[in-house]
Amino acid sequence: MTTRRQRPVPVVQRWVDLLAALLKRHGTVDFEVLSREVPEYGDASRDVQTRKRMFERDKDALRAFGVPIETIGGEEPGYRLRKDNFYLPYLAVAGEAQGHGPRRVDRFGYRSLRVLAFEPDELAAVSDAASRVRLLGDPVLAAHTEAAMRKLAFDLPVDAAPAGEVHLVASRAHPDPVILETLSEALFGRRAVRFDYRGMAHAEPSQREVEPWGLFFMNGHWYLVGRDRARADGRDGLRNFRVNRMSGVTTVDAPKGERAFSIPSDFRLREHARPRRAWELGEGDTAGVTVAFRASTGVTRPALDLGEPVDGAPLSRRFQVRRVDAFVRWLLAFAGEARPVDPPGVVREFEAQIARTLAVYADVQTSDAPRNVQDGVR
Repeated sequence: MTTRRQRPVPVVQRWVDLLAALLKRHGTVDFEVLSREVPEYGDASRDVQTRKRMFERDKDALRAFGVPIETIGGEEPGYRLRKDNFYLPYLAVAGEAQGHGPRRVDRFGYRSLRVLAFEPDELAAVSDAASRVRLLGDPVLAAHTEAAMRKLAFDLPVDAAPAGEVHLVASRAHPDPVILETLSEALFGRRAVRFDYRGMAHAEPSQREVEPWGLFFMNGHWYLVGRDRARADGRDGLRNFRVNRMSGVTTVDAPKGERAFSIPSDFRLREHARPRRAWELGEGDTAGVTVAFRASTGVTRPALDLGEPVDGAPLSRRFQVRRVDAFVRWLLAFAGEARPVDPPGVVREFEAQIARTLAVYADVQTSDAPRNVQDGVR
Protein backbone atom coordinates (compact mmCIF):
# COMPACT_ATOMS: atom_id res chain seq x y z
CA MET A 1 0.00 0.00 0.00
CA THR A 2 1.39 3.36 -0.96
CA THR A 3 0.57 6.70 0.59
CA ARG A 4 -0.14 9.70 -1.51
CA ARG A 5 2.59 12.32 -1.27
CA GLN A 6 1.40 15.52 0.34
CA ARG A 7 1.34 18.50 -1.99
CA PRO A 8 4.19 20.92 -1.26
CA VAL A 9 3.30 24.16 0.46
CA PRO A 10 3.69 27.22 -1.82
CA VAL A 11 6.74 29.29 -1.01
CA VAL A 12 4.60 32.37 -0.35
CA GLN A 13 2.75 30.44 2.37
CA ARG A 14 6.08 29.57 4.02
CA TRP A 15 7.08 33.21 3.94
CA VAL A 16 3.80 34.25 5.56
CA ASP A 17 4.18 31.59 8.27
CA LEU A 18 7.77 32.70 8.93
CA LEU A 19 6.79 36.38 9.16
CA ALA A 20 3.92 35.57 11.53
CA ALA A 21 6.23 33.55 13.79
CA LEU A 22 8.77 36.39 13.97
CA LEU A 23 6.35 39.31 14.32
CA LYS A 24 4.39 37.93 17.26
CA ARG A 25 7.50 38.01 19.45
CA HIS A 26 9.38 40.94 20.93
CA GLY A 27 12.66 39.08 21.31
CA THR A 28 14.66 36.57 19.32
CA VAL A 29 13.58 33.09 18.27
CA ASP A 30 15.80 30.19 17.20
CA PHE A 31 15.29 27.69 14.39
CA GLU A 32 14.00 24.98 16.76
CA VAL A 33 11.06 27.19 17.73
CA LEU A 34 10.46 28.26 14.13
CA SER A 35 10.36 24.60 13.05
CA ARG A 36 7.36 24.09 15.37
CA GLU A 37 5.45 27.05 13.92
CA VAL A 38 6.34 26.83 10.24
CA PRO A 39 5.08 23.41 9.10
CA GLU A 40 7.60 22.97 6.28
CA TYR A 41 10.53 23.53 8.68
CA GLY A 42 9.22 20.77 10.96
CA ASP A 43 8.56 18.19 8.24
CA ALA A 44 10.01 14.96 9.63
CA SER A 45 10.33 13.46 6.15
CA ARG A 46 13.28 15.81 5.52
CA ASP A 47 16.53 15.84 7.42
CA VAL A 48 17.40 18.81 9.61
CA GLN A 49 20.03 20.22 7.27
CA THR A 50 17.59 20.27 4.35
CA ARG A 51 15.02 22.11 6.47
CA LYS A 52 17.61 24.62 7.66
CA ARG A 53 18.74 25.30 4.09
CA MET A 54 15.09 25.93 3.18
CA PHE A 55 14.83 28.42 6.04
CA GLU A 56 18.05 30.17 4.97
CA ARG A 57 16.76 30.51 1.40
CA ASP A 58 13.46 31.93 2.65
CA LYS A 59 15.23 34.33 4.99
CA ASP A 60 17.53 35.59 2.24
CA ALA A 61 14.61 35.97 -0.19
CA LEU A 62 12.63 38.07 2.33
CA ARG A 63 15.69 40.20 3.04
CA ALA A 64 16.05 40.79 -0.71
CA PHE A 65 12.49 42.16 -0.65
CA GLY A 66 13.52 44.58 2.10
CA VAL A 67 12.29 42.65 5.16
CA PRO A 68 14.87 43.48 7.90
CA ILE A 69 15.25 40.07 9.57
CA GLU A 70 18.11 40.28 12.09
CA THR A 71 20.47 37.44 12.99
CA ILE A 72 21.49 37.57 16.65
CA GLY A 73 24.28 35.41 18.06
CA GLY A 74 26.82 33.05 16.60
CA GLU A 75 26.86 29.25 16.54
CA GLU A 76 23.15 28.77 17.39
CA PRO A 77 21.77 32.17 16.37
CA GLY A 78 18.40 33.65 17.08
CA TYR A 79 16.32 35.70 14.68
CA ARG A 80 14.32 38.88 15.20
CA LEU A 81 12.01 41.11 13.19
CA ARG A 82 11.16 44.40 14.86
CA LYS A 83 7.63 45.64 14.23
CA ASP A 84 8.69 49.28 13.90
CA ASN A 85 11.18 48.28 11.19
CA PHE A 86 8.71 46.09 9.30
CA TYR A 87 5.41 47.96 9.36
CA LEU A 88 5.00 51.40 7.81
CA PRO A 89 4.54 54.24 10.32
CA TYR A 90 1.22 55.91 10.95
CA LEU A 91 0.69 59.00 8.82
CA ALA A 92 -0.65 62.30 10.08
CA VAL A 93 -0.75 65.98 9.20
CA ALA A 94 1.29 68.25 11.48
CA GLY A 95 -0.74 70.76 13.43
CA GLU A 96 -3.85 68.62 13.83
CA ALA A 97 -5.74 69.06 17.08
CA GLN A 98 -5.03 66.61 19.89
CA GLY A 99 -7.12 63.47 19.53
CA HIS A 100 -7.50 63.76 15.77
CA GLY A 101 -4.36 61.89 14.81
CA PRO A 102 -4.27 58.41 13.25
CA ARG A 103 -6.29 55.68 14.97
CA ARG A 104 -3.91 53.19 16.54
CA VAL A 105 -4.73 49.49 16.77
CA ASP A 106 -3.30 47.68 19.77
CA ARG A 107 -4.39 44.11 19.14
CA PHE A 108 -1.13 43.13 17.41
CA GLY A 109 1.17 45.60 19.14
CA TYR A 110 0.87 48.33 16.51
CA ARG A 111 0.68 51.01 19.20
CA SER A 112 4.48 50.97 19.31
CA LEU A 113 4.77 52.16 15.71
CA ARG A 114 6.00 55.65 14.94
CA VAL A 115 3.96 58.52 13.52
CA LEU A 116 5.21 60.29 10.40
CA ALA A 117 3.76 63.81 10.26
CA PHE A 118 3.51 65.80 7.03
CA GLU A 119 3.52 69.57 7.05
CA PRO A 120 0.62 71.02 5.00
CA ASP A 121 3.01 72.27 2.30
CA GLU A 122 4.67 68.83 2.12
CA LEU A 123 1.28 67.20 1.58
CA ALA A 124 0.57 69.72 -1.17
CA ALA A 125 3.92 68.87 -2.80
CA VAL A 126 2.97 65.15 -2.81
CA SER A 127 -0.34 65.96 -4.52
CA ASP A 128 1.37 68.22 -7.07
CA ALA A 129 3.97 65.54 -7.84
CA ALA A 130 1.21 62.97 -8.42
CA SER A 131 -0.54 65.38 -10.78
CA ARG A 132 2.65 65.88 -12.77
CA VAL A 133 3.24 62.13 -13.11
CA ARG A 134 -0.32 61.63 -14.37
CA LEU A 135 0.36 64.16 -17.13
CA LEU A 136 3.48 62.39 -18.42
CA GLY A 137 1.46 60.02 -20.58
CA ASP A 138 2.87 56.74 -19.24
CA PRO A 139 -0.03 54.42 -18.29
CA VAL A 140 2.22 52.26 -16.07
CA LEU A 141 3.48 55.23 -14.03
CA ALA A 142 -0.03 56.66 -13.86
CA ALA A 143 -1.40 53.37 -12.48
CA HIS A 144 1.37 53.16 -9.85
CA THR A 145 0.70 56.77 -8.87
CA GLU A 146 -3.01 56.14 -8.44
CA ALA A 147 -2.29 53.09 -6.28
CA ALA A 148 0.17 55.05 -4.10
CA MET A 149 -2.25 57.95 -3.62
CA ARG A 150 -5.07 55.56 -2.65
CA LYS A 151 -2.84 54.04 0.03
CA LEU A 152 -1.90 57.46 1.38
CA ALA A 153 -5.57 58.41 1.48
CA PHE A 154 -6.22 55.83 4.22
CA ASP A 155 -4.43 58.08 6.71
CA LEU A 156 -3.96 61.44 4.97
CA PRO A 157 -6.49 63.90 3.54
CA VAL A 158 -4.69 64.02 0.19
CA ASP A 159 -7.83 65.29 -1.56
CA ALA A 160 -7.95 68.22 0.86
CA ALA A 161 -4.34 69.27 0.22
CA PRO A 162 -4.11 72.81 -1.14
CA ALA A 163 -3.66 72.17 -4.85
CA GLY A 164 -1.21 74.36 -6.71
CA GLU A 165 -1.34 75.33 -10.35
CA VAL A 166 0.34 72.35 -12.02
CA HIS A 167 1.08 72.83 -15.71
CA LEU A 168 3.12 70.35 -17.70
CA VAL A 169 3.60 71.19 -21.35
CA ALA A 170 3.09 68.05 -23.40
CA SER A 171 5.50 67.07 -26.16
CA ARG A 172 4.56 67.97 -29.72
CA ALA A 173 3.80 64.36 -30.57
CA HIS A 174 2.49 62.50 -27.54
CA PRO A 175 3.74 58.88 -27.35
CA ASP A 176 1.19 56.12 -27.73
CA PRO A 177 0.40 54.72 -24.23
CA VAL A 178 0.24 51.20 -25.73
CA ILE A 179 3.82 51.60 -27.00
CA LEU A 180 5.05 52.75 -23.59
CA GLU A 181 3.35 49.81 -21.92
CA THR A 182 4.87 47.36 -24.42
CA LEU A 183 8.34 48.83 -23.88
CA SER A 184 7.96 48.68 -20.09
CA GLU A 185 6.92 45.02 -20.17
CA ALA A 186 9.79 44.18 -22.54
CA LEU A 187 12.26 46.00 -20.29
CA PHE A 188 11.23 44.14 -17.14
CA GLY A 189 10.95 40.81 -18.96
CA ARG A 190 14.28 41.25 -20.79
CA ARG A 191 12.65 40.82 -24.20
CA ALA A 192 13.90 42.50 -27.34
CA VAL A 193 11.52 44.73 -29.31
CA ARG A 194 11.10 45.36 -33.02
CA PHE A 195 9.74 48.65 -34.38
CA ASP A 196 9.82 51.14 -37.24
CA TYR A 197 11.79 54.26 -36.36
CA ARG A 198 11.85 57.63 -38.08
CA GLY A 199 15.25 59.13 -37.28
CA MET A 200 16.40 62.72 -37.55
CA ALA A 201 18.37 62.24 -40.77
CA HIS A 202 16.03 59.89 -42.66
CA ALA A 203 12.84 60.72 -44.50
CA GLU A 204 11.57 57.15 -44.34
CA PRO A 205 11.35 54.95 -41.24
CA SER A 206 13.67 51.96 -40.86
CA GLN A 207 13.02 48.77 -38.92
CA ARG A 208 15.03 48.22 -35.74
CA GLU A 209 15.49 45.31 -33.37
CA VAL A 210 16.57 46.62 -30.00
CA GLU A 211 17.29 45.24 -26.53
CA PRO A 212 15.67 47.73 -24.10
CA TRP A 213 18.02 48.75 -21.27
CA GLY A 214 16.08 51.68 -19.80
CA LEU A 215 13.38 54.34 -20.21
CA PHE A 216 13.67 57.97 -19.17
CA PHE A 217 11.74 61.23 -19.53
CA MET A 218 13.57 64.42 -20.45
CA ASN A 219 12.59 67.78 -21.95
CA GLY A 220 9.01 66.72 -22.58
CA HIS A 221 9.86 63.44 -24.34
CA TRP A 222 10.17 59.76 -23.43
CA TYR A 223 13.34 57.98 -24.60
CA LEU A 224 14.34 54.34 -24.81
CA VAL A 225 17.97 53.40 -24.19
CA GLY A 226 18.61 50.19 -26.07
CA ARG A 227 21.23 48.10 -27.85
CA ASP A 228 20.55 48.08 -31.57
CA ARG A 229 21.31 44.54 -32.70
CA ALA A 230 22.18 45.71 -36.22
CA ARG A 231 25.02 47.83 -34.83
CA ALA A 232 28.39 46.76 -33.45
CA ASP A 233 28.56 44.26 -30.61
CA GLY A 234 28.70 45.47 -27.03
CA ARG A 235 28.00 48.99 -25.89
CA ASP A 236 28.86 50.48 -29.27
CA GLY A 237 25.32 49.53 -30.24
CA LEU A 238 23.65 51.55 -27.47
CA ARG A 239 21.35 54.26 -28.79
CA ASN A 240 18.68 56.60 -27.49
CA PHE A 241 15.36 56.29 -29.33
CA ARG A 242 12.61 58.86 -28.91
CA VAL A 243 9.41 56.97 -28.21
CA ASN A 244 7.11 59.24 -30.23
CA ARG A 245 9.15 58.41 -33.36
CA MET A 246 8.41 54.69 -32.99
CA SER A 247 5.58 52.76 -34.60
CA GLY A 248 4.56 49.12 -34.86
CA VAL A 249 6.32 48.12 -31.63
CA THR A 250 6.23 44.36 -30.99
CA THR A 251 8.06 42.04 -28.62
CA VAL A 252 10.58 39.59 -30.04
CA ASP A 253 9.89 36.22 -28.46
CA ALA A 254 12.61 34.39 -26.56
CA PRO A 255 12.67 30.69 -25.61
CA LYS A 256 10.07 29.93 -22.94
CA GLY A 257 11.36 30.64 -19.46
CA GLU A 258 14.48 32.41 -20.70
CA ARG A 259 15.51 36.03 -20.99
CA ALA A 260 16.66 37.22 -24.39
CA PHE A 261 19.47 39.36 -22.98
CA SER A 262 20.99 40.70 -19.77
CA ILE A 263 21.91 44.24 -18.75
CA PRO A 264 25.49 44.68 -17.46
CA SER A 265 25.65 45.40 -13.74
CA ASP A 266 27.72 48.55 -14.30
CA PHE A 267 25.22 50.10 -16.74
CA ARG A 268 24.01 53.49 -15.47
CA LEU A 269 20.87 54.96 -17.00
CA ARG A 270 21.84 58.41 -15.66
CA GLU A 271 24.73 58.54 -18.15
CA HIS A 272 22.24 58.43 -21.03
CA ALA A 273 19.45 60.47 -19.43
CA ARG A 274 21.23 63.81 -19.79
CA PRO A 275 20.90 66.80 -22.10
CA ARG A 276 22.95 66.40 -25.26
CA ARG A 277 24.63 68.87 -27.54
CA ALA A 278 23.58 69.15 -31.16
CA TRP A 279 26.70 67.32 -32.37
CA GLU A 280 25.93 64.32 -30.09
CA LEU A 281 22.47 63.71 -31.58
CA GLY A 282 21.69 61.40 -34.47
CA GLU A 283 22.17 57.74 -35.30
CA GLY A 284 25.67 57.59 -36.80
CA ASP A 285 28.77 56.32 -35.05
CA THR A 286 30.76 58.74 -32.92
CA ALA A 287 34.22 59.97 -33.92
CA GLY A 288 36.83 61.54 -31.68
CA VAL A 289 37.71 65.14 -32.54
CA THR A 290 40.61 67.03 -30.92
CA VAL A 291 40.14 70.78 -30.49
CA ALA A 292 42.82 73.31 -29.55
CA PHE A 293 41.70 76.35 -27.54
CA ARG A 294 43.63 79.62 -27.29
CA ALA A 295 42.68 80.40 -23.69
CA SER A 296 41.03 78.89 -20.64
CA THR A 297 39.05 81.95 -19.62
CA GLY A 298 35.94 83.73 -20.82
CA VAL A 299 33.63 81.87 -23.21
CA THR A 300 36.13 79.05 -23.73
CA ARG A 301 36.14 77.97 -20.08
CA PRO A 302 32.76 76.15 -20.12
CA ALA A 303 33.65 74.69 -23.53
CA LEU A 304 36.81 73.15 -22.06
CA ASP A 305 34.67 71.43 -19.40
CA LEU A 306 32.64 69.67 -22.11
CA GLY A 307 35.61 67.78 -23.56
CA GLU A 308 38.06 65.21 -22.26
CA PRO A 309 41.60 66.39 -21.40
CA VAL A 310 44.44 65.56 -23.79
CA ASP A 311 47.76 64.47 -22.27
CA GLY A 312 50.53 67.01 -22.76
CA ALA A 313 48.16 69.68 -24.16
CA PRO A 314 46.45 71.63 -21.34
CA LEU A 315 44.41 73.76 -23.78
CA SER A 316 43.25 70.85 -25.96
CA ARG A 317 40.16 68.72 -25.51
CA ARG A 318 38.77 65.55 -27.10
CA PHE A 319 35.08 65.46 -28.10
CA GLN A 320 32.90 62.55 -29.22
CA VAL A 321 31.03 63.81 -32.29
CA ARG A 322 28.20 62.30 -34.35
CA ARG A 323 27.29 65.33 -36.46
CA VAL A 324 30.40 67.06 -37.78
CA ASP A 325 28.43 69.92 -39.40
CA ALA A 326 26.79 70.88 -36.10
CA PHE A 327 30.10 70.58 -34.23
CA VAL A 328 31.93 72.80 -36.72
CA ARG A 329 29.22 75.48 -36.49
CA TRP A 330 29.62 75.42 -32.72
CA LEU A 331 33.38 75.95 -33.04
CA LEU A 332 32.88 78.89 -35.41
CA ALA A 333 30.95 80.69 -32.68
CA PHE A 334 34.23 81.09 -30.75
CA ALA A 335 35.56 83.44 -33.48
CA GLY A 336 38.99 81.85 -33.72
CA GLU A 337 39.42 80.93 -30.04
CA ALA A 338 38.90 77.23 -30.83
CA ARG A 339 39.86 75.13 -33.85
CA PRO A 340 39.93 71.40 -34.66
CA VAL A 341 43.35 69.81 -35.17
CA ASP A 342 42.37 66.16 -35.72
CA PRO A 343 41.11 64.27 -37.68
CA PRO A 344 41.94 65.89 -41.03
CA GLY A 345 38.39 65.47 -42.38
CA VAL A 346 36.96 67.65 -39.60
CA VAL A 347 39.73 70.24 -40.13
CA ARG A 348 38.81 70.43 -43.84
CA GLU A 349 35.12 70.82 -43.02
CA PHE A 350 35.99 73.58 -40.53
CA GLU A 351 38.00 75.46 -43.19
CA ALA A 352 35.23 74.99 -45.75
CA GLN A 353 32.68 76.44 -43.33
CA ILE A 354 34.94 79.46 -42.81
CA ALA A 355 35.25 79.95 -46.56
CA ARG A 356 31.47 79.82 -46.98
CA THR A 357 31.01 82.25 -44.10
CA LEU A 358 33.55 84.69 -45.56
CA ALA A 359 31.79 84.51 -48.92
CA VAL A 360 28.55 85.65 -47.28
CA TYR A 361 30.34 88.75 -45.92
CA ALA A 362 32.50 89.38 -48.99
CA ASP A 363 30.76 92.68 -49.74
CA VAL A 364 31.09 93.98 -46.18
CA GLN A 365 33.96 96.50 -46.15
CA THR A 366 34.50 96.94 -42.40
CA SER A 367 34.05 93.98 -40.14
CA ASP A 368 36.44 92.44 -37.66
CA ALA A 369 34.42 89.24 -37.32
CA PRO A 370 35.54 87.67 -40.62
CA ARG A 371 39.19 88.38 -39.90
CA ASN A 372 38.83 86.81 -36.45
CA VAL A 373 37.15 83.76 -37.93
CA GLN A 374 39.84 83.43 -40.59
CA ASP A 375 42.51 83.60 -37.91
CA GLY A 376 41.20 80.30 -36.58
CA VAL A 377 42.83 78.32 -39.41
CA ARG A 378 46.13 80.18 -39.71
